[in-house]
Amino acid sequence: MSARLRLAISYAGVVALAGFVLLAVVWLWLLRYVPDQNIDAGFFVPNRSDLIRAFTPFATWAMIGLIAVGLAGGWLLAGRMLAPLSRIGAAAQLAAQGSLSHRVRLEGPADEFRDLADVFDAMLERIEAHVEEERRFAANASHELRTPLAISQTLLEVARTDPDRDVDALISRLDEVNVRAIELTEALLLLSRADRRSFTHEPVDLSLVSEEAVEALLPSADRRGVTVEVGGVPAVVSGSAALLQQLVTNLVHNAIVHNLDFDGRVAVRTHDLPAGLAVVVENTGAIVSADRAEVLVEPFQRGAERARGDDHVGVGLGLAIAERIAQAHDGSLVLTPRPDGGLIVTVWLPRPAGP
Repeated sequence: MSARLRLAISYAGVVALAGFVLLAVVWLWLLRYVPDQNIDAGFFVPNRSDLIRAFTPFATWAMIGLIAVGLAGGWLLAGRMLAPLSRIGAAAQLAAQGSLSHRVRLEGPADEFRDLADVFDAMLERIEAHVEEERRFAANASHELRTPLAISQTLLEVARTDPDRDVDALISRLDEVNVRAIELTEALLLLSRADRRSFTHEPVDLSLVSEEAVEALLPSADRRGVTVEVGGVPAVVSGSAALLQQLVTNLVHNAIVHNLDFDGRVAVRTHDLPAGLAVVVENTGAIVSADRAEVLVEPFQRGAERARGDDHVGVGLGLAIAERIAQAHDGSLVLTPRPDGGLIVTVWLPRPAGP
C-alpha cells in the first residue's frame, strides 16, 4: 500500500475508534440505568431491550458512515500532506537523471516539509556548484597536463629533423618541461588528498608553521626584493601538520611571487580570537578587484587573469589547494583586496575539541 492509503486507513481507524468509544459511553452510562422489564405507566414506555433494538441499526449505519467519511477525508488530507513530498521526490528524480538546476522552492508555513525542501534545495545547489567546479577543474587539468606533453613532442620532432641540434639544450629544455609536469601532478594529488580528508589529526601550532614557511621561502623573497615579516601568538589547532604546512607555504609563496617589482612587503600573523584561530598573510602588489578576488581560489587562476604559458611561476593551484586544506580542517579561506594593492588572505580554523 502507498503511504497515502496507509494514512487514509489510519485516519478512518481513528474516526471509527472514536465513534465506538462514544457508543460504549452511551451503553455504559445511559442504557444501564433503563430497566429491562416492562414498565407499566398507562402508556408505552420503552425498556432497555426496546432501546437497543431501535438504536442498533442507526448506530451501525453511523459507524459505516464514520468509516466512509474517515477514508474519504483521510485520503484528501493525506494527499494534501504528502504533496510536498511528491514535489521533493520529483526534484530528486530529475537530479538522478542529471538535471541539478531544478529546485523545489516550497511555499507555505515553515513546517517540517518546508525545512526538508529547503535543505534539499541547498544540497542540490552545493552539488551543482561542486559538479560545475569539478567539470572546470577536469577541463583545466587536462589542458595543463597536455601542455608539457605537447611541448616535449614538439621539441623531439624539431630535434629529430634538425641535423645541427644541440643535445645539451634539448635535454635541459625537456628537463624543465618534465619538472613542470611533475609539479602539476603532485599538486593534483595533494588537492585530491585534501578533498578526501585522509589524514591523522594532531596538535599543530600555526605560529611555528608560519615561521617555518617564512624561513624556507626567505631566499625566494630576497631574490625578488620582498621583505617578509612574521609574528603573532601561539595558535594550536588539530589537523595534519604536513597539510597545514603546505597551506601556509602556498599562501606565503603566492604573496611573495605576486608582489611589487621592488620594495614589496609580506606580513604573516597568527591570531587567537573569539571567532577562532587565524593565519593572516598580507602582501603588497597590484590592485585586485573584489570580483577578481572571489575567483582566485579556483584552480589554475593566476594573477589578474588565466595564464597557461610556460613562463609563469607555479601551476595555478596554490590558493585552490590552500582553500581545500582549510575546508578539510572545517575552516575557511577569505580573500580581501587591499585598497593600495595586494591581498589580505585570512585562514580561519576552529579550536580543537577537548581540553
